[in-house]
Amino acid sequence: MTQPTEPDKGPVKSTPDEPWPVRVVSQKIGAWIAKLGWVWVDGQVAQISRRPGSGVVFLTLRDPSADLSLTVTAHRDVLDAGAPELAEGARVTLHAKPEFYPNRGTLSLRADEIRQVGLGELLARLEKLKRLLAAEGLFARERKRRLPFLPGKIGLITGKGSAAERDVLMNARRRWPAVEFRVLHALVQGPGAVPQIIDALKVLDHDDTVDVIVIARGGGSVEDLLPFSDEALCRAVFGARTPVVSAIGHETDTPLLDYVADLRASTPTDAAKRIVPDLADELRLMEHARARLDRAVLGMIDRERQRIEAWRSRPVLARPESLIDQRAAEVTALRDRAGRSFEHRVRRADDDLRHTVARLRALSPAATLQRGYAIVQRPDGHVVRAADEVAAGDLLRIRLADGELQAAVKES
Repeated sequence: MTQPTEPDKGPVKSTPDEPWPVRVVSQKIGAWIAKLGWVWVDGQVAQISRRPGSGVVFLTLRDPSADLSLTVTAHRDVLDAGAPELAEGARVTLHAKPEFYPNRGTLSLRADEIRQVGLGELLARLEKLKRLLAAEGLFARERKRRLPFLPGKIGLITGKGSAAERDVLMNARRRWPAVEFRVLHALVQGPGAVPQIIDALKVLDHDDTVDVIVIARGGGSVEDLLPFSDEALCRAVFGARTPVVSAIGHETDTPLLDYVADLRASTPTDAAKRIVPDLADELRLMEHARARLDRAVLGMIDRERQRIEAWRSRPVLARPESLIDQRAAEVTALRDRAGRSFEHRVRRADDDLRHTVARLRALSPAATLQRGYAIVQRPDGHVVRAADEVAAGDLLRIRLADGELQAAVKES
């Protein structure tokens, strides 16, 4: 069954049994492209072709940030009116309509107005992009990573055979002869620079042996350094895992890459000095550190020696037996004192005893008996003091100074 058709558009739907002819597909592609209408396009001129005797000029318009390009056709009068001095590498803004050519199966832009972007406008665009990236935090100082003290391998992205490459390699190896590099060459200006630099950055960023990446280029005009202010390149550097050093142009050149990179070097030579230490300086620092360490150790030993000597000069260490002698003298003195005190106490006690004995003897009846007196007692021990205390026939006991007598009372 035949599919319904639209005027001049062929079948509405294609099937395996009734496929569309090539002309129908080409017509539909042309129709869809024509729906885009007139648009303003920004790009970089990669090639200009002015054919003698022809009123049409062919341009190759390239995207600065990607490996993409489109063909642009314009009348010579349009180009002369809008950009008479147009050269390859220039940035342009053009008003064009996309057209599909079925015979060749190609797409191109037909421009009716071309404007070359001047330096002032380029700088204004860069300033606007700078504010945008800063607001997103791509320039934040706290996200910048510290470079390793001595990288095992350095990745270098630069132009092939450029002075920047020689400066980085020569100065880095002069400072540290054993340094290793992995060099990837890329365009550093022109329409194809940004895609090649981004591709090289991805390769080095995925190499686990690379510890730091240097993007280097010598000096140039503002237009020559535009690739290093490209938004796509800035975002690629921001997203890299490996620390990135920007060494673009001279000290006064400040592309946006300088703000995004982890370290900004004023020149490629300065980058070599920043990424590797100077072997001679490090050896000199090591000698100074070792000398300081020697002085510190010797000073510590001298202080400890003096402290030990001070300890040894103390009497307790100089003559340790003096402490024992002192204690022995104290013990002897205490012992003598105790002896004297005991002897004094004994003498005093002896004197007290003799005095007591003398008093006892003076008061004792025995002393009276010594003088011839006697003590008369009855058998029960009662001292007889009067004659009427006894009766005739009582037995008495007479105590003398020396011995006793037994007596009986004859008469009372």
